[in-house]
Amino acid sequence: MKSTLLTSLATSFQVGPNKQQTSFNFYIAAHIPCKYQDTIVNRMGILSRSTVSKKPNETMRLIVTTFLGVVFGFLIGVSFPTLSLTKLNISSSLLPSVDLSYVDSRKLGLPTETPSGSSYSRKDNNNTTQVQNLNDKSKIWVPSNPRGAERLPPGIVEAESDFYLRRLWGKPSEDLTSTPKYLVTFTVGYDQRKNIDANIKKFSGNFTVLLFHYDGRVSEWDEFEWSKQAIHVSVRKQTKWWYAKRFLHPDIVAPYDYIFIWDEDLGVDHFNAEEYIELVKKHGLEISQPGLEPNKGLTWQMTKRRGDREVHKITEEKPGWCTDPHLPPCAAFVEIMAPVFSRNAWRCVWHMIQNDLVHGWGLDFALRKCVEPAHEKIGVVDSQWIVHQTVPSLGNQGQSENGKAPWKGVRDRCRGEWTMFQNRLSNAENAYFRSKAMESSNSKAH
Repeated sequence: MKSTLLTSLATSFQVGPNKQQTSFNFYIAAHIPCKYQDTIVNRMGILSRSTVSKKPNETMRLIVTTFLGVVFGFLIGVSFPTLSLTKLNISSSLLPSVDLSYVDSRKLGLPTETPSGSSYSRKDNNNTTQVQNLNDKSKIWVPSNPRGAERLPPGIVEAESDFYLRRLWGKPSEDLTSTPKYLVTFTVGYDQRKNIDANIKKFSGNFTVLLFHYDGRVSEWDEFEWSKQAIHVSVRKQTKWWYAKRFLHPDIVAPYDYIFIWDEDLGVDHFNAEEYIELVKKHGLEISQPGLEPNKGLTWQMTKRRGDREVHKITEEKPGWCTDPHLPPCAAFVEIMAPVFSRNAWRCVWHMIQNDLVHGWGLDFALRKCVEPAHEKIGVVDSQWIVHQTVPSLGNQGQSENGKAPWKGVRDRCRGEWTMFQNRLSNAENAYFRSKAMESSNSKAH
């Protein structure tokens, strides 16, 4: 009876099933004098039958025991580390789906790089970064800056450049004695130096001259005084459209009102660049070319020089060649041998040039995509005309394969690129209009 009551008394003050705490309570009870234990038994017996008050020392013992139990339980509780989901090995299927792009991964102890197999795209991460930077007033984030420069203050951003030559000494503000308004480029081999010299003399000091060298011979051009002020880019066996895509980015040529991208085999006895520019402005041409001498090197009627006018924008071709009188090759069309682009038109055309299609075939039929209305803003300047000398310099840069002459391999590549470009353009347009149709149907459904 005495043992049972002691056990009951001890266990009645436990806080949770902790063995150490239970042992502690029994330890207190075990050291109570036997006489006092009898008194407890007697009192417990009396209490079961009456409401006689406990003695003061018994009440104090209960209070002390309770207090010690509570304190001990509290110490046990605070000794456990804070619970963290990241330290538990819980299957992801048991956790709710969360868009981690909105969570600071460093605070969660997760990797800061998105795994290659993750379903969260780099675009989502970039969007999250933008939102965070916009909300953080202590950081610079300017979405209107060029891509990649959002962290810079707008006042320091130089989005455009030029081909103006500068000194290595003195004040930068005093470097430029003139700033040419136009750019002319030729893709050249040294063998055509005399013809290029004749061409350059038709362009005033208002033009920056840029030569792309496909034969690697550059220093020899110093025999011409103008060459010392020209820009020279030398990469062997490349075409002018390869050069144009890589060195005539719209932000590089932005200071120039018009950009001439010409072949090396053009006769210019009847051409003056300044007068040509005046006619282009007068007739509102964004894309143009000089008229071609009718008796030599002529492929299309549209580019044939008319002797009775300054400019023409439309022509008649062979029966069946033009499905629409406002479409190429009857209108909105110039060839790629001597095109001239306004700054705005070139920004569009540059983006349409394919990186791997180096000959530019088919581009002439697509130039109309970059101006509107094309049949009014694309034309041929008749009163400033040139002669296409048809020097086969490009074909000589090819390589003989399977017994074919080098020029045949180049010609086959040109034709193949024309088909590829047409297919890419058609597929891109079809994909765009399909996506717009889907967006329209989805908006109506909602």
